[in-house]
Amino acid sequence: MNGMPAEAGWLWAGCAACVSAALRAWQVGLGKRRPDDAWAARLLLLSVALVALGIAQRWWRLGHGPFLDMFEILASSLFSLGALWLLAQHRWPLLRRAAPVSLGVLGVMALWLPFTDPVDTFFPPTYETPVLWFHVLMGKLFLACALVALGLAGSQLLRGRARFVDAMPGAAALDALAWRVMQVALLFESAMLVTGALWAQDAWGRWWAWDPLETWAFVTWLALVGALHARRRWAIGPSLGAALIVGVFVLAFLTFFGVPFVSVAPHKGAV
Repeated sequence: MNGMPAEAGWLWAGCAACVSAALRAWQVGLGKRRPDDAWAARLLLLSVALVALGIAQRWWRLGHGPFLDMFEILASSLFSLGALWLLAQHRWPLLRRAAPVSLGVLGVMALWLPFTDPVDTFFPPTYETPVLWFHVLMGKLFLACALVALGLAGSQLLRGRARFVDAMPGAAALDALAWRVMQVALLFESAMLVTGALWAQDAWGRWWAWDPLETWAFVTWLALVGALHARRRWAIGPSLGAALIVGVFVLAFLTFFGVPFVSVAPHKGAV
């Protein structure tokens, strides 16, 4: 790993706050404290603010947004997913009770970030298009929706095994809300694929090239469409439905954060 960049202090502090938020959520979820304890959300808010400062300093120093390598993708996703989850739980307070699952994922990402290489990156000319911003935004919104649904689905699968689920509504209510969120996720992922194709045509003169990230994003879309169709067609129960949501999220997570291990940069070879 190269020397630590100037923004590392902010980012590492944000990671520590995020891990603390996840631990607090599980402490409350498994203990005897009030299920609406606000400290996990407060710690996550602190984490989002610290990570935002780190991203801003890196952006100012390098002159481009955090899009290019695993370090930047993890940092920007930690910020966006944390911020969007906070907005969602403000709109639907029920999500606070599902915090152990959702914040647990963010905690894993926060533990992962310090082990990635913070090497300076350089913005390719093909990334200098307004379509890229909309494409990235749609991807962040899709993954945030999937994370919210994961919290509900994971809670459903833990029913009878974890105390925090006892304070949540019944299985049918959790199932219905989780699938409504997944329907919104499908809209954002569809927009992500369409804007990605527009970006590719503008940048490289082709709509689609089946590079690893394109391929797995499409596989994730197919999995989400298939899960939504299966629920509507066969009226599957809450537990199987929750398992399908978890499966789709795992596939999406691997697409966003696993493919860069195979292809070091998003859309490598076409920059």
